[in-house]
Amino acid sequence: MRVQAQVRRPASVGSEAVADQGVLAVRAGRLVDVVAGTLLADQTIVVADERVVRVQPGAEPLPDGSRLLDYSSCTVMPGLIDLHTHLVGPIEAGDPLSILQRSAAVEALIGVRNAGATLRAGFTTVRDVGSFRAFVDVALRDAIESGTVVGPRMRCAGAYVTCTGGGGEITGATPDVTLPAELRFGVADTADEIARAVRRILGGGADLIKVIATGAVLAPGTDPGAPEYTEAQIRAAVEVATDHGAFVAAHAHGAEGAKRAIRAGVRSIEHGSLLDEEALDLMGEHGTWLVADVYNGTWIGEVGKREAWPQATLAKNAATTDTQRAVFAQAVQRGLNVAFGTDSGVYPHGLNARQLPIMVGLGMTPLAAIRSATLDAATCLGWQDAVGSLQPGRFADLVAVPGHDLGNLEILAKPSAVLKSGTEVRLSA
Repeated sequence: MRVQAQVRRPASVGSEAVADQGVLAVRAGRLVDVVAGTLLADQTIVVADERVVRVQPGAEPLPDGSRLLDYSSCTVMPGLIDLHTHLVGPIEAGDPLSILQRSAAVEALIGVRNAGATLRAGFTTVRDVGSFRAFVDVALRDAIESGTVVGPRMRCAGAYVTCTGGGGEITGATPDVTLPAELRFGVADTADEIARAVRRILGGGADLIKVIATGAVLAPGTDPGAPEYTEAQIRAAVEVATDHGAFVAAHAHGAEGAKRAIRAGVRSIEHGSLLDEEALDLMGEHGTWLVADVYNGTWIGEVGKREAWPQATLAKNAATTDTQRAVFAQAVQRGLNVAFGTDSGVYPHGLNARQLPIMVGLGMTPLAAIRSATLDAATCLGWQDAVGSLQPGRFADLVAVPGHDLGNLEILAKPSAVLKSGTEVRLSA
């Protein structure tokens, strides 16, 4: 008999919280209603006990004794959500073995800085989809939830489930080098080994499972287009994760690896750079989410060339960037489930919103792009009852941006204000 575990619910604000805040009224010159798909003028969001109580016209009287935050010169929207982040450790430098020069403590402390930058950028919730050193992301999540450090709510993958020498393993070392066990925690090569790895990772505190279904752009010696697991092997991961109330996200650039993952029942395809028509058809049939980091290729191309990253890595990036964007445009045109994710950690944290204008350029309306990073992302997470919109009962997470024109989403790169659970976030580091 299957036993379904309790799914972890979003925690409240953490160290930014103020006990017994009373009632807060947030005045919005314009309010993005991501549920109705409309932009409303002159609204007030009433907040109590960290959550939205109601949204009312600005002309209506405020509750007695309420404290007012006046963003009447701004457009207000729900706190943003990035479904593909890597908060732990420094940003990508083209050398996967550099992690051996840092302890877990150093990785975690860098993660504290990254979490703060992400929250200040308006991203109040993230899905952290893997750390090479197992469970440092879980420790960061728990520190945020306890109020020890400041950052977004996190859903964590804990460690990658990857085959030996695959896209989620540290590669590039000589054969006589033995890597620490915590850097190979999710390495598994058979269906039974994968099932055991999933149980270990969830038992260690992870919220979801990240399966590496194809090679990776940044993993030396792997081919992004090549499958690395069979459909049956991926299904083993999905079945165990489902038993524990968890979703599976599949790293998949290549079409065949993605199709195996979709048929196996994963929640989302990450990257999707080389998907074909059949893969897109399958995503539509299964309701699979596409989380495509369509800004990332630009960063890798520019910085990787300037900093002399390995030529093989730059060649793989060049071979996947334009194709990924074409796939993304097709997914938008087809009306597939598309949610926002950027692969932060390859580029500096806090620049997440730079991807939104690119998504608009690939066929999304500005409102659809915002929705992909709010309500749609929350739905992919399974947290739509708690985050992703400003409906009553949801956490009072919101972002205010200057002005009332959302025609150019570049304004989201510098928010005027960020609230998490109804508490203002200090925007200076």
